[in-house]
Amino acid sequence: MKFAFFDLETTGISPAFDHALQFAAILTDAEFKEIERVNFRCRLAPHVIPSPQALAVTGVRPHQLVDPALPNLFEFAQDLTALVARWSPAIWTGFNSIRFDEEMLRQMFYQNLQPEIFATQFNGNARFDIMTAVFAVFQRDPDLLNWPVDETGKVSFKLDRLAPENGFEGHNAHDALGDVEATIHIARLISERSPALWAQLLANRDKGHVQTQLNRFQPLELVGRFGGGPPKALMGCLCGYDAKNQNKAYLLDLDAMDPKELIKASDQDLMAAMDAEPRPLRSISINKVPILLPPASVTDEQRGRAQVLADSPELRQRLITAMTARYPARTEAGPLHVERQIFNGFYSWQDKARLKEFQEADWPRRQEIVATFEDARLRQLGARLVAFYAPNLLSESECRRYISWRHKRWNAPADADVQWTTFEQARQTLSGMRGAEGCDLPMLDEIEKFMVRLEAIATNGERV
Repeated sequence: MKFAFFDLETTGISPAFDHALQFAAILTDAEFKEIERVNFRCRLAPHVIPSPQALAVTGVRPHQLVDPALPNLFEFAQDLTALVARWSPAIWTGFNSIRFDEEMLRQMFYQNLQPEIFATQFNGNARFDIMTAVFAVFQRDPDLLNWPVDETGKVSFKLDRLAPENGFEGHNAHDALGDVEATIHIARLISERSPALWAQLLANRDKGHVQTQLNRFQPLELVGRFGGGPPKALMGCLCGYDAKNQNKAYLLDLDAMDPKELIKASDQDLMAAMDAEPRPLRSISINKVPILLPPASVTDEQRGRAQVLADSPELRQRLITAMTARYPARTEAGPLHVERQIFNGFYSWQDKARLKEFQEADWPRRQEIVATFEDARLRQLGARLVAFYAPNLLSESECRRYISWRHKRWNAPADADVQWTTFEQARQTLSGMRGAEGCDLPMLDEIEKFMVRLEAIATNGERV
């Protein structure tokens, strides 16, 4: 199986409202021998204000955001889709990629009307994350790696500290290609120094394997940073699956609670048990490569509690019911922005076919296709793309509507629902950065001038 190691540099940290500016990847064989490498960049999307902090961290200069030699974001998404198809099947691997880079890719494919937003998971592809592998090493075999310590005396799991501490030289941190090379270095160390642990971790990329382990109702160790501290393991046993999401499983912490004491408990007592510390039930996503491992050792008490749970299906269901009642899914106040509707149902087969045609058509035909989509999300996102990249096709009223929408978005008042960068947020961020020690004042001056230019564009109704 090949590995596709990849990393993104982005306009900010919100997968829904920011986007990638750089995608770098190295395809390797199973022994990490390089087969091919790519390094793609794109221009800033016409409706996005980049985070000044993101630009300062990545070193992307404002003039690069509007470089006409670079593809636009729509073309960038097409290039990445083609790359994923060409490199498939592969294990798409990064550092904190499951929680961040994968979400960024998924949103980019969704918002640019790619037919398959889960491209890195289908057609024989799988996902893996070296950051969580590092957590497992820290908990299971800490002598395998050297552990950098930050300014507060705590172990740092950041790649830009971890890789140099373990012999990786010349790390160009916060450049996508440099981070990919550093990630491969750490992966190679783990696989060579602990092949058995590496194999166990890699097996969890298959959610079927994870589910098989869980369904045995035997003690398993779940490794994580519970409460934000260093990685640790808890001994758990499957309690069951979420009724609305079969990719979410619940584990009972066998050291936190004795299920035998709960068999005759009232519903009120079960609800109260959910408030205990440490938390008795933990949820895991079986399709996100959880760090679920065979136990290094199991006590008779832990094994006995797991057996009680296995023999008590009614108790398991009551515990899950109490858990979901105690921690209900968050509900949004008011209508969701279209970016936040990514998981609001599947497209019809007819719309999937239209999406394929949309990708291959010219912009006049794309505008016609947008009007035929059954899914309101696709109509809204498609209309945006036409406004972004083929404004000559818009009527006068459509132009005014787009310019008004962009102006309101960029000048939105501070609100919990505003997860994109506004001009006011950018100004506040720049002000704070100027007061920080060691700041790059020329870079901040460039960013500020760029923001002033964007404000003029918004005020005058111009295009980026």
